Amino acid sequence: MSSNKVDMKEIHWLMDMLQSIDVGLVVLDRSLNIQIWNSFMANHSGIGNEVALGKSLFELFEDLPERWLRHKVEPVFHLKSRTFTVWEQRPYLFQFKNYRPITGTAQYMYQNVSFIPLLSADGEVNHVGIIVYDVTDAAVRKMAIKSANAKLEVLSQTDSLTQLYNRGFWEESLAREFKRVTRTGQPCSLIMFDIDHFKKINDNYGHPAGDEVIRQTAATLRDSIRETDVPGRYGGEEFAVLLIETSADDALMVAERIRNSIEALTVTHESYSIQFTVSLGIAELEGSMAEHEQLIHCADQALYQSKQTGRNFSTVFSAD
Repeated sequence: MSSNKVDMKEIHWLMDMLQSIDVGLVVLDRSLNIQIWNSFMANHSGIGNEVALGKSLFELFEDLPERWLRHKVEPVFHLKSRTFTVWEQRPYLFQFKNYRPITGTAQYMYQNVSFIPLLSADGEVNHVGIIVYDVTDAAVRKMAIKSANAKLEVLSQTDSLTQLYNRGFWEESLAREFKRVTRTGQPCSLIMFDIDHFKKINDNYGHPAGDEVIRQTAATLRDSIRETDVPGRYGGEEFAVLLIETSADDALMVAERIRNSIEALTVTHESYSIQFTVSLGIAELEGSMAEHEQLIHCADQALYQSKQTGRNFSTVFSAD
C-alpha cells in the first residue's frame, strides 16, 4: 500500500473520530466562516454539516455575542495562544437545549469553551478551532451545592418561628455595627421590647396561640422598620432591633409606631381573638460605651422602667 493511501486512510480515521467525539468542534477561518462542523454541533444545533460549511458563524447564530467572540479569538490569531471561557463566566456560547435526563432542570446546556490556534504549513494561524464541552451535569451539581450552602447559612442565622435573626447572629451583627459606628461617630440606637403578660397568653389560650402571637409580633416589627435596620428575636417573647444612623429621639418615634401597631393588632387563633401590648426600651450609643453589651444593658434597663411604669410604654434610657 502506498504511503499516500495510508495517509488518506489515517485522515479518514481522524475525521471519523472528530465527528464521533462527544464534544463540539468548530473550525473557523479568519473571516469566522465555518470550515469544520462536527456531528455534536449538528445534532445540538439542528444545523447540518452541508448547511453550516462556508457560512459565517454569525449568520447561523444571530444571538451570538459577536463583539465578545471577536475579542476572544483575536489573540488566538495574532498571538498564537489559546484562550478559554468557563460556564461561571458565561453560561454558554451556543444556546443549545439541555436534553440530559439527570439535569433536566437546566433549560440550556452549560458549556466550557476553548479557542485553539491551528498552525498552517507556513507557521501562520489562519484558522482557529473552537471546542465546546457540555458541562451541564457538573454546573448543575455545583449550583445545587451552592444553593444548599446558602440555605444552610440562612437557617443558621434565622429564628425558625419568626424568620427574624436568631439571638446569636443578631448579637454578632450588633457587635460589628457597634465597632463601625464607634469609628465613624454616626448615631445608632437600640430598641428592646417584650410582650406584656405573655405567660397569661400561653396559660389562657395555649402555646400554639402564644407562637402565633410571637409570629405576628415579628411581622409587625418588620413592617415598622427600614430594610437597613437589624431586627432579631432576643429571647422567648423578647425582641430587639438595631436602628442604623438613628438618634434616641427618632428611635422613640419608631418604638411608638411598633407599640401602637401591636396595641391595635388582633391575633386570631382557632376560636380565640387575642389582643396584647408590648413594653419597649430605647438606648442610643454613647461615646463612653466600650462594648456592645453596654448598649444592650442600657436598652434593657429602659425596658424594665417601661414595665415598672405600667407596661404598654416606651422609655428612653437616661443615666439619671
